[in-house]
Amino acid sequence: MPEHLISIADLEEGQLESILELAQELDARPQAHRDALRGRSIGLYFEKSSTRTRVSFGAGMAQLGGQPIFLSSRDLQIGRGETIADTARVLSRYVNLIMLRTFEHRTVVEMAEHATVPVINGLTDELHPCQALADLMTVRQEFGGLRGRRIAYIGDGNNVAHSLMIACARAGVDFSIASPPGYEVAGKYLDLAGELAAGTGAGIETGTDPRAAAAGADAVYSDVWTSMGQEQEREQRLADFDGYTVDDDLMSRASDDAIYLHCLPCHRGEEVTASVVDGPRSRVFDQAENRMHTQKAVMLRLLDRA
Repeated sequence: MPEHLISIADLEEGQLESILELAQELDARPQAHRDALRGRSIGLYFEKSSTRTRVSFGAGMAQLGGQPIFLSSRDLQIGRGETIADTARVLSRYVNLIMLRTFEHRTVVEMAEHATVPVINGLTDELHPCQALADLMTVRQEFGGLRGRRIAYIGDGNNVAHSLMIACARAGVDFSIASPPGYEVAGKYLDLAGELAAGTGAGIETGTDPRAAAAGADAVYSDVWTSMGQEQEREQRLADFDGYTVDDDLMSRASDDAIYLHCLPCHRGEEVTASVVDGPRSRVFDQAENRMHTQKAVMLRLLDRA
């Protein structure tokens, strides 16, 4: 395992597969590792509000016998000007792991540079690796494997799209994304995914046509059109994303046994219709649960306890 988990690209292909295998074991046999992290603790730092990240990390650490400690900028001296570097050094004296959910990506990078314990990226404006692990686990559970599968992402080329694209490239999963002009994935992450895909044989396709992206896909994925911090852009985004709603017609263009994925929370009637997200193809709540299983696996692997 790498020293930290900042991006899925930090993981070798075998390490990614190992995390997913362990996550499924933790799901099937949760009692087998219930004391694995007894006496260990994780500091959970949040600049952004959270449901899934906060509860899944907290519950997951507790299920492994460890202690989660919830922190916000109001709780730490970061809010009064203490540097990230000093905070990293201090927290490393108290806890065994640090997880951050922040706005600027450089905050997580700087924390990892100065911490002496493993740092986990719980979300930044650029990447969301923990979500991508849960995404792949959900597809793996559904189809029994990943290679040869294809995931179609419909919508904004945001942090979720970046990490999912990188994860697919690393795992040998074909990935197609359709985004409105001006909302494409960042070039540096597209280039990175291309480099990883060259080693695994994954196909990476980008475009603007949702129906072309979804054609024959094993999983169709969407996310909110307006993420945290973009609220002032909401009306413009609603106009720009017109035609990018995942509805029953779009799902009909995917494979016959295709599933629907969403990182949640969702806005029914915007990026997805209620008939899809609440329908029989939806796996969004399995996907949400899998955040906990995959993060437990990450914590165990980073601390070499499984």
